[in-house]
Amino acid sequence: MPNDYFQFQQFRINQADCAQKVSTDACLLGAAADLSGATRVLDIGTGTGLLALMAAQRAPEATIEAIEIDPAAAAQAAANVAASLWASRVAVHPLSLAAYAASRPAPFSHLICNPPFFRRSLAPPDAARATARHAGEGSLTFAGICAFAADYLLPAGTLTVLLPPPEMPHFAQAAGASGLAVQARLAVRHRPGGRLTRSIWQFGRAAPASPRDGSMAIQEADGQYSAAFRALLAEFYLAL
Repeated sequence: MPNDYFQFQQFRINQADCAQKVSTDACLLGAAADLSGATRVLDIGTGTGLLALMAAQRAPEATIEAIEIDPAAAAQAAANVAASLWASRVAVHPLSLAAYAASRPAPFSHLICNPPFFRRSLAPPDAARATARHAGEGSLTFAGICAFAADYLLPAGTLTVLLPPPEMPHFAQAAGASGLAVQARLAVRHRPGGRLTRSIWQFGRAAPASPRDGSMAIQEADGQYSAAFRALLAEFYLAL
């Protein structure tokens, strides 16, 4: 059973009231997203508040907004933010993406999101976990995220998402329909030579001649964290 909290170097994530706990996926996304020149960042579907706090740590000049449709998770995320070093720069809103868009926020330099996936699989029985993990009515959709990005990204802004590899082409199709191009791709494997387990892609308005491609394994063949993973999470994990 997951712990009720996860301790990072500079902040603590309490997660007892959140359907989706701290995961390696989220940590990878929070550390790998290119936040160069970040001024305003939006964490879409913040859950515990992890990505928002990682962005606050990485981008000291940026203000961070975070939205979460589940009231219990939003309250826990707000409490995690309030207990952090960056409470004055991070705001959590208990809203759906559509409701947040209706408030007409100022444009963002960066959007980060670990969207619901497993669109075609059997949803888990727990309603909160289903909303967190599965795209469908009442939850985040690929088209909804991309439409928001098209409306609220600054001209040079970026949207970075993490998904299982089979789902990413569907997201890329939705992004293209909204006028967003693939700018960078990171392929993640559990161990060298293994199958791809996660994809982290960056989208923006400008289409490069070819996307920047990278790859990494989380662990070496002996089960130890890889040098690439250690370097990426060095400023967050207590022990690597």
